[in-house]
Amino acid sequence: MTALTVGGLLTALIILTANLYPWWTGGRELSKLSAFGKGFAGAACAAACPGGVLGWAHTHSGALANGAGERAGRAATGAPATASLTTGQLTGLGTTGAVIVVVVVFLVGLSYKAAGKNDKKRIIGGAVVGSILLLTAGVAGALVWLPGALNGVGDAVVAAVQGAGIL
Repeated sequence: MTALTVGGLLTALIILTANLYPWWTGGRELSKLSAFGKGFAGAACAAACPGGVLGWAHTHSGALANGAGERAGRAATGAPATASLTTGQLTGLGTTGAVIVVVVVFLVGLSYKAAGKNDKKRIIGGAVVGSILLLTAGVAGALVWLPGALNGVGDAVVAAVQGAGIL
């Protein structure tokens, strides 16, 4: 896993600000944040993956964010932005939870496909910000419950499909 730097955090904060500013100045309707939230939710689910394509994409998002943020920070201020932040990781995703992750990410993909131009940008922005911030100890710590919740939903789906408790 790539350790996130202050430059990577800068990248996430710029994208977050670009998504929150129109909401803040435009009446603060929660519906305006839904596209961003969908992307963030998809990224949070991907962050729970220990491997595979989703896990790989999440763990490598930091390297891209670090490079972009470090260049932007140095160009704008002249100060280095290479100091590392404390890393965090979501762990404990099981087989049944993985099924739910794939369904959630698939739903985010369907939402992206059906979205207009601006909402497509917001979905991608939410996914990028979520993936970057979930590399930090603070955000990963705040969502430490997510893998267990995904596993619980997956267990419930499997039990329902198998007829547990019905007969």
